[in-house]
Amino acid sequence: MSANSLNDVALCSSEMEKFLCELLLDSNQPISERFRALFSLRNLKGSAPRAALVLATRDSSNLLAHEAAFALGQMQELEAIPALTSVLNDLSLHPIVRHEAAEALGAIGSESNVSLLKHSLDSDPAQEVRETCELALQRILNLKNADDITGDLTAPGISPFKSVDPAAPATSCSSVNQLRELLLDEEKGMYERYAALFALRNDGGNDAVAAIIDSLGSKSALLKHEVAYVLGQLQDKAASAALSNILRDVNEHPMVRHEAAEALGSIADEQSVALLEKFTADPEPLVAQSCQVALSMLEFEQSGKSFEFLFMRNPIVH
Repeated sequence: MSANSLNDVALCSSEMEKFLCELLLDSNQPISERFRALFSLRNLKGSAPRAALVLATRDSSNLLAHEAAFALGQMQELEAIPALTSVLNDLSLHPIVRHEAAEALGAIGSESNVSLLKHSLDSDPAQEVRETCELALQRILNLKNADDITGDLTAPGISPFKSVDPAAPATSCSSVNQLRELLLDEEKGMYERYAALFALRNDGGNDAVAAIIDSLGSKSALLKHEVAYVLGQLQDKAASAALSNILRDVNEHPMVRHEAAEALGSIADEQSVALLEKFTADPEPLVAQSCQVALSMLEFEQSGKSFEFLFMRNPIVH
């Protein structure tokens, strides 16, 4: 069944689920259609959607594979831990996929993930993966401490943007200037800097956004990619020029350029859209596919339609 035919017929939930799983895993389909399936499956309960997402973490598209790992983390799927562990330990996979597996293990928050994250922290050749393991380990420790105090295992890291963040927002800094100094301090640990980033995001004022934009000059590709992600969440046009410069810089880490492309799709001013169209032909697949997906999402948004496939009856919501 083609994607277009879904606009004309009402499918029961089991038929839709089967369609989405097949579409996600069909490498012959356009990447934007496969992302539509992925975004739909992450909202569903059950073994079939989870199994499809697990298989997608091994996809030939690094962009899709890393997004599948991210989705499993956001879903906090305990049963996905073995597959995510396998991805993290497979050094043949792109660092962006291994990084996302480590972040997902941190998002799931199980203490059983500590030993394997420590192993990768000590042994993975990619700095961005090691830094992600550092973040994930600290998040799990914070979750344990919160559980010991309050009995609430999910307290840290649940953001106003409905995302499971890699770090809880900083609470010890009282001003935007203090948070800015912490975020820009290359000597601070990655978790502290992430905590400052999310506190600034939650503030959302002009000075906070300016501080976040300034941190795009960080030495850490991991931090810069998260900064671009946050700027996409904020959808502030003040970030457009800085993100555009990131996307144009072919010497920048692909994970940073990819995240800048997605953020520009969220901001969606005229200049951003034109730049995304240009870079759909970028020789780096992570960047080209990110631009394609961002433009497709924007097209659906502007037409008033959902990018996700909608259940016509009996929707299952995660």
